[in-house]
Formats: sequence, C-alpha cells, structure tokens
Amino acid sequence: MRRTLFSAEHEAFRDTVREFISREMAPHHADWEKVQIVPREIWRKAGAAGLLCPDVPEEYGGFGADWLFNVVVIEELAYAGMTGPGFMVHSEMVAPYILAWGSETLKKKWLPKMVTGEAIGAVAMTEPGAGSDLKAMRTRARLDGDEYVIDGQKTYISNGQNCDFILLACKTDAEAGAKGISIILSEATREGFARGRNLEKIGLKAQDTSELYFSEMRVPVDNRLGDEGEGFRMMMTKLAQERLTQAVRSICVCEAAIRWTVEYTSERKAFGGTIADFQNTQFVLAQLAAETTAYRVFTDWCISQHLKGELTPVDAAKAKLTVTDLHNKVVDQCLQFFGGYGYMIEYPIARAYVDARITRIAGGAAEVMKQIIARDLFPSRR
Repeated sequence: MRRTLFSAEHEAFRDTVREFISREMAPHHADWEKVQIVPREIWRKAGAAGLLCPDVPEEYGGFGADWLFNVVVIEELAYAGMTGPGFMVHSEMVAPYILAWGSETLKKKWLPKMVTGEAIGAVAMTEPGAGSDLKAMRTRARLDGDEYVIDGQKTYISNGQNCDFILLACKTDAEAGAKGISIILSEATREGFARGRNLEKIGLKAQDTSELYFSEMRVPVDNRLGDEGEGFRMMMTKLAQERLTQAVRSICVCEAAIRWTVEYTSERKAFGGTIADFQNTQFVLAQLAAETTAYRVFTDWCISQHLKGELTPVDAAKAKLTVTDLHNKVVDQCLQFFGGYGYMIEYPIARAYVDARITRIAGGAAEVMKQIIARDLFPSRR
C-alpha cells in the first residue's frame, strides 16, 4: 500500500539503512545466531552509518532527526529478518529515558557514545519474580550519604552481555509500592555488578540476553534519572513508545512473510501446477493480506499520533495486542505453505516463526495489554 508518512529524505535514509544491512549484517547474522551475540564492532559501524539514535539532538551528538528516521531503521531490520543486535532497546528505550529525565551531565556523557556505538545501553526492569508486574520488583537501592547501595537481580535483559551501562529500575522505598520505584544509571564497571550467563532462548538468538546481579553496588545519587520515586511513572510514560515499536516491527514481519510466501508458492510445483494455483492458498493469503493492510493503517496512525505527542497508553496497548497477535498468526499460516522446508531454520519463514513468540510477552504480556484496554472501557472497575 502507498504510505504518506515518509518524506523523500526518509526514503533516502531507508536506502542507506537497507544497504548497510545487506552489506554488514545479513551475511553474518546466521553466525551471530550460533554464538548468540553480536560483535561490538557492528555497533560502531552502525553508529557511523547513522542507524543508532538518529533522533538524539545535535547538541548530544545525534542528527536531531524526527522519530520517523528511527522507524525506518526498525522497519528495515524487520524486513530483513535481523533479530540482533539489540538496536531497538538501545535507541528506543535507553536513549529516550536519558533524554527525558537524565541530568545534563548524564546526557553529555552517554548520549554521544550511544550515537556512535561506542557505548551500548540496556534497561533492567524484569526480575525472576516480577515480569509484567513491575511494582513487585525486589531490587533495592538504599541511600547512604551521596550514594545508593544496590542489591538485587534482574533477568531477561537484552544487551546484557554487551552493555556498558544499565538503566536500573529498583525500589528506593520498599513500603511505597509503585511510588517507591526509581531509575538509576549504573555503569557496568562498578564493583558489585556481575553478569550472569547469556540466556539461551528459542528465538532472537543473535540478541544477547542476560541475568544481571547487584551486590552492595554503590552508585552516585547524581546517576538517578528524575526524582526519587518517579520511576514507575517514567516507565508507564515510555512503555507506550516501546509497545508501538513492537507493533512497527511486527507489521513489517507480516508484510515480509506474506511476500516470501507468495514468491515461494508461485514457484513450488505440486500436483501438476504450483501451490499458488490452489484456491486455498490464494484465499488464505488474501485474508492475511487484507488483515495486514488494515493493521498497517492502524500502526501508521499510531506512529503519527506518537509524532504529535498524542499516543495514549491505551492505543499503544491496542496496537501491541492486535498487531503481535496478527504477527504470530501470519508466520504460522505462511509457514504451512512451505511444508518441510518451513521447518528448516535456514529459511527466513522458520526463523520468523520462532522469533515471533516473544512479541506477545515482551514489553508487557498480551494479558496486561487487555487489562489496560479493559480499564479504559470500565473506569469505575479499576
């Protein structure tokens, strides 16, 4: 479908991103999946090509571009089936927190290095006993003079092996519930910080994902983002962008999977013709294409709302819930047309299938999205 969001400048940047992925990433991605981590060199190359944090203001080393340039990067990585490295976490989660609530010192120290790929960022929210229920986190930050002393554990942390610093969500007031959560920037070189194993996942294998441990780790109070106790509010504010980012990626995978399947079924011979000659093939793909177009329109509308600063958490939840559900449906039904080849990991549709499942969990489980939407429908029952 014809899209009206992007200017000629955006499309020129898209060509640059696509060429970079083709030259620097696609030939190596299978090897990265085998070792389950991406070399830091690719981050520096991506920074030089402008793929990291393009919307960071010029005063902090970025291009000062609008968020549509970030969308271009997300889309092209998705179209190419690139699940690593964790550029999305770095650019769409870490940088926005620092820009919105970091001190001027933190901004000047970290944002230029994030743009160049010299420093890799991670966000540590999830714990073994606290996933979507962020208020249940147990990691503690105790104030001692002008430092926080942090103890706790985080898990499923993307970029956990490669990161140079972490935005750490922790309880600064254990008795205050959601109002007792703060976000503190912690360098990975600090004494008391330890990386656990690189977790072995069923999908997203090229993206390193880790357990992180904190034991009597001391961090200056000046490393806190915003005011003490404002962490939960910050996360609720920025989770809308994270959820939209997931929807942007998911709708692109839907479009790519349908394209791969049309091409494959048009060539694959069966019963004296091609698989595409069967009415069932045509009708299934027609239905998927129609649903994908409808959700593409909704996703692009959400992007436009976000650009205006008007995307609500409810609309972001609707986008993540519905588009990720479609994502899983499309790759499942498309894989069926590939037969045994669809079960071979060297085929993009097979990788897309195993990578899809996380979309209904990460960034807030599907059930949490339904709860957010339901609360909007029934405000008196909150």
